[in-house]
Amino acid sequence: MIIKPQFKLKENENGLYLVSTPLGNLKDITLRAIEVLRQSDYLLCEDTRVSKKLLDRYQIKSKLVSNHKFNEKKNLVKIIEDLKSGKIISLISDAGTPSISDPGSILVNECINNQIRIFPIPGPSAVSTAVSISGFSDKFLFCGFLPDKKHELSNELKKFSEFENSIVFFISPKKINKIIPEIKKHFTGRKIVFCREITKIYEEFIRKNVDELELFEKEPKGELTIVISERKVNKNISQKLSESDKNIIKIMINKLSTKEITDILNQITDVSKKEIYNYCLEVKNEK
Repeated sequence: MIIKPQFKLKENENGLYLVSTPLGNLKDITLRAIEVLRQSDYLLCEDTRVSKKLLDRYQIKSKLVSNHKFNEKKNLVKIIEDLKSGKIISLISDAGTPSISDPGSILVNECINNQIRIFPIPGPSAVSTAVSISGFSDKFLFCGFLPDKKHELSNELKKFSEFENSIVFFISPKKINKIIPEIKKHFTGRKIVFCREITKIYEEFIRKNVDELELFEKEPKGELTIVISERKVNKNISQKLSESDKNIIKIMINKLSTKEITDILNQITDVSKKEIYNYCLEVKNEK
């Protein structure tokens, strides 16, 4: 398949290019990404065998250089030297946007320290793709890969459960059953989507209520992207005003209107507007 050039690098635009690659379906690549990869002096990749399939598909002849978490620090000096000498180097991951839970952040920071230009070439991302089909809040916290140790895992999930919006993280299929009891413990009342093999032949989205989760009978194939829904705060069954809240109202009552006080406290507490408003009236009637 031959793609005609649509994008030309200027001769002086050397630097590091972070090029997003398909999550699975090799058609999910931009014309600009193809041209950048073709014009690069070499490509840094996690696994040359995986990246070679993409290069062969689009007749890209650029050299592949292995750059993964075990050798990225070792490669750093040579890459920076090449970038300073005027070379065009692209960084790609096996799938998706590089340096997002993949090797790359060390190199990016070294380029920043050396005032070397960095160019993002946007494209596929498992994170945004999973959130887009979840049906949950588009305000989300991305947690990357979670800790392996049970104690650390439990502490992390407990901390994340206090976040009111959606939660997104990656997990390997070998660890999925280890994490399910912890999800049920910390995210009761919420919904969850397991995204597997995104854009591939066996793409699957498993939607469940967290409280109904069960262990997988068979280990799922492929890395999973998991999205947990936002935390629902039912202010119709709200907390009562604390003594601290009541003291704040008494301080503000002569400076702000009842509506203003109600709106402010409603944003920073789980107390309903009706509860706050009625207490404001009570304080005013006492005066």
